[in-house]
Amino acid sequence: MRTVTAFACAGETLVGTLDTAPGETGLLIVSGGNEIRIGAHRGMALLAQRLAARGVPVFRFDRRGIGDSTGDNNGFRASGLDIASAATAFRAATGVERLVAFGNCDAATALALFGASAGIDALILANPWLIEQNDALPPAAAIRAHYATKLKNPREWVRLARGGVNLRYLFNGLRKIARNRTKVANPLAMELFGALAAWRGCTTILLARHDNTALAFAEAARASKLPLSIHVCETASHSFAHPHDAEWLEQQIVAALSRPAKTA
Repeated sequence: MRTVTAFACAGETLVGTLDTAPGETGLLIVSGGNEIRIGAHRGMALLAQRLAARGVPVFRFDRRGIGDSTGDNNGFRASGLDIASAATAFRAATGVERLVAFGNCDAATALALFGASAGIDALILANPWLIEQNDALPPAAAIRAHYATKLKNPREWVRLARGGVNLRYLFNGLRKIARNRTKVANPLAMELFGALAAWRGCTTILLARHDNTALAFAEAARASKLPLSIHVCETASHSFAHPHDAEWLEQQIVAALSRPAKTA
């Protein structure tokens, strides 16, 4: 059964959707960016329906200023109270004993930063956001991956010789790579990996291999040397929108939900 519910958060009213099921472990889905709780291409609503059919209760919600919820939208960095209020409402409505949260992009980052204070027991984080930049270029990691692929293709060398390559874009990309090599990790990345270290292994990371946000995270994760549990889907879809991506995502979430709870 699917029901819609309203609950309070800092003087505002948030609206959520609960897919009921008899399981004792519940999944809280946190939307990324300015996305409403239904998800891109109805992806989160369909995922919730399938998981509930497997016996997993699922709760989705709109944070303040998004979708059906009142208040101001102040971005993912101001979403800690929203996540905590949703977790409390979910527990009150279902009585779940264990609460796992899933988020994509900046919702994943928000969960890493604020999930512990919300009483969440474990995290499933897809393509965590750690990009802080002032230009319109992709992250340096994505640019490196792009040119690595190009350099393996003889046709690209022919294009370069014939003037078929945008040299200004090429120069700007290479300059960004060089600049990135000399920089320390950005503050958001340092904050994110500090938070992930504090979770002590209660986190599953899901990455879309060819997605720019995932590429940036994967490079930073290697540099951090944290022992993270990372699983990779062979896709460029940031939201796992293709049918085989959605199936992979569901399988990964089910596997993460079935893992025994970690103890400190």
